[in-house]
Amino acid sequence: MNSTQQTLLDSLRGGLIVSCQANPGEAFFDSASMAKFASTAHAGGAVGVRVQGLDDIALIHEQVPLPQIGLWKTEDINNVFITPTLDHAIAVAAAGAEIIALDGTRRPRPDGRTLRETITAIHERTDALVMADVATAADGLAATDAGTDMISTALSGYTADTQEEHDGPDFELVRTLTTTLDLPIFAEGRFRTPEHAAGAIKLGAHGVVVGAAITDPTAISTWFVDAISTASTRGAAAPDRTLGR
Repeated sequence: MNSTQQTLLDSLRGGLIVSCQANPGEAFFDSASMAKFASTAHAGGAVGVRVQGLDDIALIHEQVPLPQIGLWKTEDINNVFITPTLDHAIAVAAAGAEIIALDGTRRPRPDGRTLRETITAIHERTDALVMADVATAADGLAATDAGTDMISTALSGYTADTQEEHDGPDFELVRTLTTTLDLPIFAEGRFRTPEHAAGAIKLGAHGVVVGAAITDPTAISTWFVDAISTASTRGAAAPDRTLGR
């Protein structure tokens, strides 16, 4: 890692990275909207953004002065869809991302390369750093051995062996990775409140990535609706006069 890359990594320490992504069919599924989200994240004090798709990466790179963690989501091939091949990773770097996020699990990659081969080639062919998205502590150890520059807990709860385990953030994985690996660990995945984010930093996370809680109004609305519905089904209780004081 050269001095420029180290400065970039240091700039993310103890900070918020906002994931600016939308899915097809959602109201904000266009590059201009994602650039606006990134701009507001910058105004709010975020130290970086996580961005999906070449068009979004390129536009935000042009308009928003924040480091980007870039990725390219593809069709689910053997459950590996986050920047699954070397070609995808090279394109993400060319679009302007300073950090390439990729699937860092131990699952086979669609192009037949190992994770080590992929990371080595990225380092040889680009100036980008590599963030390995993992689901388990074993994934984190394997990604470290493969030469990744940093690790994210983004895939915890989204793989076959972890999807039933967590409804909220995987604090235990954050704790395990930060205490066993000598790499920057980024907490990501279902971090929905400021308290969640602060908790991850207290556990030693280098930074916290927050997505839906900031950039997905539909998801946020659903959380409120579900909470209200749950409260309503419990029956009419005496009002709590202490709330709001």
